[in-house]
Amino acid sequence: MPVTRLGRATRESVSGLPPAFWWLWTSTLVNRLGAFVATFMALYLTLDRGYSASFAGLVASLHGFGGVLSSLAGGVMADRLGRRPTLLVAQTATAVFVALLGFVEHPAAIAGVAFLVGMASNASRPAVQAMMADIVRPEDRVRAFSLNYWAINLGFAVSSMAAGFIAEVSYRAGFLLEAGMTLACAVVVFLKLPESLPAPAPKAGAGPADAVGLGHVLRDGRFMGVVGLSFLIALIFQQGSVGLPVAMGAAGFTPADYGMAVAVNGVLIVALQIPVTRFIEHRDPRRLLVVSSVLAGYGFGLTAFAGSVGAFALTVCVWTLAEIVNAPTQTGLVVRLSPVHGRGRYQGMYTLSWAVAALVAPLMSGFVIDQFGAEWLWGLCAVVGTVAGLGYAALMRRLPEDEDTEGAAALAPRTTLPTDADRPAVADRPAVADRRTVVDRPAVVDRPAAVDHPSDADRPAVVDLPTDADRPAQPA
Repeated sequence: MPVTRLGRATRESVSGLPPAFWWLWTSTLVNRLGAFVATFMALYLTLDRGYSASFAGLVASLHGFGGVLSSLAGGVMADRLGRRPTLLVAQTATAVFVALLGFVEHPAAIAGVAFLVGMASNASRPAVQAMMADIVRPEDRVRAFSLNYWAINLGFAVSSMAAGFIAEVSYRAGFLLEAGMTLACAVVVFLKLPESLPAPAPKAGAGPADAVGLGHVLRDGRFMGVVGLSFLIALIFQQGSVGLPVAMGAAGFTPADYGMAVAVNGVLIVALQIPVTRFIEHRDPRRLLVVSSVLAGYGFGLTAFAGSVGAFALTVCVWTLAEIVNAPTQTGLVVRLSPVHGRGRYQGMYTLSWAVAALVAPLMSGFVIDQFGAEWLWGLCAVVGTVAGLGYAALMRRLPEDEDTEGAAALAPRTTLPTDADRPAVADRPAVADRRTVVDRPAVVDRPAAVDHPSDADRPAVVDLPTDADRPAQPA
């Protein structure tokens, strides 16, 4: 029975999503399966190339800075050029630069190419999220974003394990393998994904795409408040890979101990993301974001009381549950607050909040740990989580409905045939009495001669009656 129930739950979780979504999902999974460079870049520079840890840190910072700059640029490209061209350019450029990174040897060249890799790889994210919002119906978006997040974590978990084995053979092979898999993503986009950029609505004057510029995004007070709160949440979650290993090392734990504790994060996301999403997808996003923010802050706050690997793993369980709830809900909120013709720019600004947090978090955690101790860092996480929760509670009052006037069905071909429930009721059709009947026709005595009698061609044809094809399509 449990197996049957699990199978039914799985089918319900993946049903109803258009084929274009699954090709985009496949592209995301393949991309993350090949994400080797981010995993062993520091080891490659220090062990294989013999550079200092400071230089490795500089290269990582330049990689992140490139992602900061391209977040907004990728969003603008997605709105102006289209989602598909942006993905093709970004993924092809990423493949070229990653392959080049495996061959350059001069320090300046390594730093410069790493910056280009960061720019190219991050430019595709706003386009992916905007395309997903375009092709998926509003009521299915939280589930779609959750499935995409699940693919990201599954791919990263597999690539992290594979990276160690590949590095033992050849670091250069890892660069080339990632370049090849990223190029495969571009091929999937080229062959299988149609453009999903909504067509401009008829409008006098300037085109609607020009009306939603970056200035419009910056003047959107509610959305920029969400971006600020997203930055706070990102600062908290970044501590899992920045503050936690430093604090555990200072407490005498080994890198293997840290690896065992943080591995719980990936395992739980892969195991729980889909069932948890089924539970939350139709619940109040305001409450979910408040609860997940507080849970994330206090999950890291509990780290101050951990004294064993098992205790650290338990704290990871707490903030991982917050991550599972927060990630798809927050991405769905960004779509809900975005105008249809500005989704790329809005997603770019949202992506920027995480990119900036990735730069600030290492500096913040290092300063707090050095000056005050790790316990203060975990206490600060609890405070930041509480502030973020209160911020979501205040900002999301009277949350507007999805602005999706055209609907996802109008932006992509219908993938399923309409059912009887989708069609207008029989009462909506013209009644039989409304049709022209025999008694409505002129009497025989009133007709002119037979030669003037209207022919069959002059009479209203049967096709004037509304057919299934004339009925309005099911609204998104």
